[in-house]
Amino acid sequence: QVTSLQGVAIRSLCTSSPHEHPEHGRLVYKGNLAKAVLGMFFSYSTSIFNLFMMPYIVLKTGIGFESLFIQAAFYGLMGFFTFVTPVTLHVLTKGYVIRLYYKDEMDTYTAITYNAILAEKATVFHQKDVKIPDITKMFTTFYAKTKSMLVNPTLFPNPQDYNHLMGYDKSFYFNLEEEKEADERK
Repeated sequence: QVTSLQGVAIRSLCTSSPHEHPEHGRLVYKGNLAKAVLGMFFSYSTSIFNLFMMPYIVLKTGIGFESLFIQAAFYGLMGFFTFVTPVTLHVLTKGYVIRLYYKDEMDTYTAITYNAILAEKATVFHQKDVKIPDITKMFTTFYAKTKSMLVNPTLFPNPQDYNHLMGYDKSFYFNLEEEKEADERK
């Protein structure tokens, strides 16, 4: 691969595929809502803008209350609605997996998510750490150790990668004797 940079030819030799990460492994999943989740920055910026503009607006418009209790309630209500939207968005999207990498030799996954300040955060876990919730939850596909993760199964280019992540490729063992004992105890 040769690229030109203002008349200077630069040659780069890449031995790994574009879906390989030297530290995390092979890219097995890429979420399609990553840009939408990153769009929470707009919500954060409007909240900060509101925080700085509210005193100015109150002073210029003459909105004032005689009672200290009513003033505290008014400012508290305005502050609540200024911060409730970004906090709610963060709670709903903190487990959304942007990218998921898999290292074959160690059988480990690295899930890339966004933290509260919208920086990428890597969570490393083994396949044995994956727990599927007993009851389907709205924003949780599986738990990696104790952290809830949200992925879209249809976005895995190779369905076998999803099956291995969820543990669906393991053999199923059903013990009839344990079932009979459980029925007898009831």
